[in-house]
Amino acid sequence: MRSPCQILYSGRSIGVRPKVTGFSAHRIPLCLRPQQKRNITADERPLPESEQPKGPNQDQLPHVSEEAAATGKITGEAGPELEQGSPVQEVLKRDEKSQEKAPKVLQEELRASSPKGSRSYSTSAPRRAQAMIKPESAEVQNQGHIFGLPELPLPSTSHLKRRYDPIVHQVTNLLMQDGKLSKAQRDMAMILERLRTAAPPTPDPRHPLIPGAPPTNHLPLNPILYLTFAIDSVAPLLRIRAQKGAAGGGVALQIPIPLGLRQRRRAAVMWILDVATKRRTKGSGRTMFAHKIADELIAIVEGRSGVWDRRAGVHRLGVAARANLTFGNRRR
Repeated sequence: MRSPCQILYSGRSIGVRPKVTGFSAHRIPLCLRPQQKRNITADERPLPESEQPKGPNQDQLPHVSEEAAATGKITGEAGPELEQGSPVQEVLKRDEKSQEKAPKVLQEELRASSPKGSRSYSTSAPRRAQAMIKPESAEVQNQGHIFGLPELPLPSTSHLKRRYDPIVHQVTNLLMQDGKLSKAQRDMAMILERLRTAAPPTPDPRHPLIPGAPPTNHLPLNPILYLTFAIDSVAPLLRIRAQKGAAGGGVALQIPIPLGLRQRRRAAVMWILDVATKRRTKGSGRTMFAHKIADELIAIVEGRSGVWDRRAGVHRLGVAARANLTFGNRRR
């Protein structure tokens, strides 16, 4: 069979009749199809706008201004003007962010209308000022202060660095090692707690406490007083200074030197620490050292501590060397 091209180029002419295709309406696009029109009967006429059903967002309540205007018509009062909205200046006064983006003309009008030196918000400063003024005298007291100033001079316990008792502060500093103040304060608190909870001590008449001490069964009620009388009772009144070559032939001369209150207490605390560290260990942990010192203080009040012997030895040596007190005067 020959192709159509070979048929066309052949010597004989052949008539070609196109194939007639049937017309189908379903092949026409919808946009080109003619729309059918029908007559509208009386039953199918559209409803008026007032009778048409409304959606969920169409049936809304009237505006507040419209309600106020309707109420004004009923009561005979002048309602708001619906044609005129809120002035722009009032809106800008309520919104600070909008003031920054407003035109310069409106900004200048707002600055000119706002009074200078006044605040748009209320403060409690005027009420505080009125509270400090007495109505009968009309005089301002403690101006600039809500509460009254403290009376001067301040008590000793009001200072931050001197809020503790002097002897507690001194003993805490002597307990401190390697600059660990918090650990020394914790040990000091444990010592006072041990003195407070311990049984009342039994005094020894051979080693009486200093004059003015309360009964020993009252000492646990005040642990700071307990600590004070225990340290002051064994505190030496003097120290021995060795003057080299003063006795001749290179022999040192023993010269007694009187001590002040803090010096006496320091010497007594150092003796107590020395004896307490040699005590037999009881228990373990962070309370061990504090309990050993507290037990030594209790032993001092009961007259069982070896600190009494050290104090007596220093005093005996000072009495024997009292003749050397004039050595300094002879040198002058």
